[in-house]
Amino acid sequence: MPYVKYDVEDRIAYITLARPEKRNALNYDVVMELKKAFTKAETDISAKVVVLRAEGVSFCSGADLDYLEALQKNSYEENLSDSMHLMQLFKMVYTFKKVVIAQVNGSAVAGGCGLVTVCDFAFSVPEAKFGYSEVRIGFVPAIVSIFLKRKIAEAKARELLIGGELISAERACNYGIINEVFAANELESRVREFCQKLIKNNSSDSMSMAKQVVWKVQSMSLDEALKYAADVNARARANADCKKGINAFLNKENLEW
Repeated sequence: MPYVKYDVEDRIAYITLARPEKRNALNYDVVMELKKAFTKAETDISAKVVVLRAEGVSFCSGADLDYLEALQKNSYEENLSDSMHLMQLFKMVYTFKKVVIAQVNGSAVAGGCGLVTVCDFAFSVPEAKFGYSEVRIGFVPAIVSIFLKRKIAEAKARELLIGGELISAERACNYGIINEVFAANELESRVREFCQKLIKNNSSDSMSMAKQVVWKVQSMSLDEALKYAADVNARARANADCKKGINAFLNKENLEW
């Protein structure tokens, strides 16, 4: 049985964690299947946006405990290779060309919260808990810290990464980890509605370029960032989508992408 399922419906690629009996815990194979699913979604012309979701009562509980136990026998080189494997997944999602939305049906803990962190948008049920609890088992949420610090204020990041406390969906929303909280019976439809707004109203190329600007400029100096932004602006103007959009606007035509 696959750990990850892939489906497309109404231009939405659904990548589904399908290990509910293990609370969708991560191990090497799950991470590998997620990488393959995202690679497929990136080149799938039938999908404009991606939704990451899960089966069962949990979104993702983090690393599989049996897997963690096995890692204790690894050498440094083996553990480094495994850490790079997870890092590559997080970076893939964070820098993904298409918009990625997390549909959080239950608690997202440790690596599971990391998956939510690297998505562009996240919507959750009120019952879900969020947190980076690695320090409570003597581990370190090192990889996700890079992405979390880019997403929320440093003081809040320190609180979560060092304190290791699990927080409510409402608090996660206030911190900026997730965007909005919906009742369980509304979550799927509200996420689908949000996706359709992006699909119908926004240019794929423009969303992709905007995503790149957000993550690339953070490591640049002011002058470098402004030069890069001007370059993106100039390239966007020559884009076919831009010409199509401006022409429709000037002619007062309805435009669907």
